[in-house]
Amino acid sequence: MVIGLGGGSTMDTGKAVSVLLANPGDLFDYLEIVGAGHAFNKPSVPYLAIPTTAGTGSEVTRNAVIAVPDQLLKVSLRSPLMLPRIAVIDPELTYSLPPDITAQTGLDALTQLIEPFVCNAPTPITDSVCRDGIPRIARSLLAACKNGQDKDARENMSLASLFGGIALANARLGAVHGLASPLGGMLPVPHGAICARLLPIVMNANINALRNLQMDSQALDRYGEIAQLLTGDASATPEDGIEWIRKLCHGVKIRPLAEFGLKTSLFPEIVSQAQKASSMKGNPVSLTDNELLEILENAV
Repeated sequence: MVIGLGGGSTMDTGKAVSVLLANPGDLFDYLEIVGAGHAFNKPSVPYLAIPTTAGTGSEVTRNAVIAVPDQLLKVSLRSPLMLPRIAVIDPELTYSLPPDITAQTGLDALTQLIEPFVCNAPTPITDSVCRDGIPRIARSLLAACKNGQDKDARENMSLASLFGGIALANARLGAVHGLASPLGGMLPVPHGAICARLLPIVMNANINALRNLQMDSQALDRYGEIAQLLTGDASATPEDGIEWIRKLCHGVKIRPLAEFGLKTSLFPEIVSQAQKASSMKGNPVSLTDNELLEILENAV
């Protein structure tokens, strides 16, 4: 058996190792985009996933993200046969996380609750965990950053992270993760830091696009519901939700992506790769190249 104890990268490594132990060939026989993309035929050897961060939900997802540095890409192994046999979520394992990692992973968890909730293929089950998880993060992330030993805050964050993993595994993501995929391959920046920086910017772009297109979409109503879940105000608008997240990001010191090396010269390639990303296909509205460029300009 394999045991993965750590953050999302550790748990994804464990999933990859456990499934490759059970199937012939090497990693590139199965990787999407840069490999042959073959399907796995045999279940992973028993895998026990134990997260020490509250962010990725990787302990309950059926993919593993793999960095391919020589091609400046992050791509995935995907298969239901990769699901961990057991996931153990113990909030006490997150007590020692420093504030910056708590913030980045926590905002990744929030992104993985918001994107499936507004995606173009939500389900009643994913809706229920998103509606439960979003207010948990709203009342707990800042508290966990300020005091890592806060029992209630850490428990809420661990549960919300788990719910985010369940949501993304059973619905879809969106433009935040669509852009995060090429950004993570090109820049030495943690995935959570990318999601944290992009989340309010992408929300704003999506809301504007939905309104400009005058689409009959439940996503716009759901952005209003997200604002109400975050603020506790039943009259909150989608813009109130964006502003709440912006203030949270400022409070936990989320850094502009320029500080990690993002330059305008990279924008065209990032947009091109993002438009091909599987996550982008779940976005509630199809964003144009110009709209994605504007998102990147606001994230620098």
